[in-house]
Amino acid sequence: MPVIPGAEPFFQAGGNTGVLLCHGFTGNPGSLRPWAEHLAGAGLSVSLPRLPGHGTTWQELARTRWEDWYAEVDRSFSDLRAIADEIFVMGLSMGGCLALRLAELRGPDVAGLVLVNPSVAADSKVVSLARVLRFVVPSLRGVGDDIRKAGVSEHPYDRMPVSAVASLARLWTLTQRQLGEVTQPLLVYRSAVDHVVGPASLRVLRAALPESQLIVRECGNSYHVATLDNDAPEIFAGSLEFVRSHGRLERL
Repeated sequence: MPVIPGAEPFFQAGGNTGVLLCHGFTGNPGSLRPWAEHLAGAGLSVSLPRLPGHGTTWQELARTRWEDWYAEVDRSFSDLRAIADEIFVMGLSMGGCLALRLAELRGPDVAGLVLVNPSVAADSKVVSLARVLRFVVPSLRGVGDDIRKAGVSEHPYDRMPVSAVASLARLWTLTQRQLGEVTQPLLVYRSAVDHVVGPASLRVLRAALPESQLIVRECGNSYHVATLDNDAPEIFAGSLEFVRSHGRLERL
């Protein structure tokens, strides 16, 4: 299956500190590539995989499930462990949920988390009904390119397969149940205006994690895909400082 130009995965070996980046639902690595390049330029080992069913066609995505997406994240984490002594995991939207799930299952192997507009809960009744809707309609209108900055695109799908939406909802449920097992420091960037992920996800995180563990910073000039938007430089710099504060990068 041909990959959309710009949706290719990214990997660059660097120092003993690694970062695994996870893109969002119906998106692709292009939404995080500038972030990955910034971190790699600072000397980190960086991996940004393309999740199964993404970066090609929404019909291919319909043939995948959350287990497939998580398996690719877990595999990439293992590959990064071969060259890095410590690994931070970062993600956008659904990628944030996958990062949290990895932290739940990998425990202390994950040094810390940086999440941008993480998606861990439903804000729409349509999502809640996806398990039934998938027997009625194959797809729904897409939610990509929620970017305030003019002339920028993440090249997302224009449709969302309902079967994949239903699978995403199952990932949310599993991740929510074990959020109490996330002990890593967590930095969240939250856009003041987000047309994709509503306030429910941040409420879930705040209810499950102590205030001392969770830092939330607002992106006042960006929409959902803040990693390609006006606040991207602050996200890139802040995530690097987070790694330096909680890891061993400062001694490299």
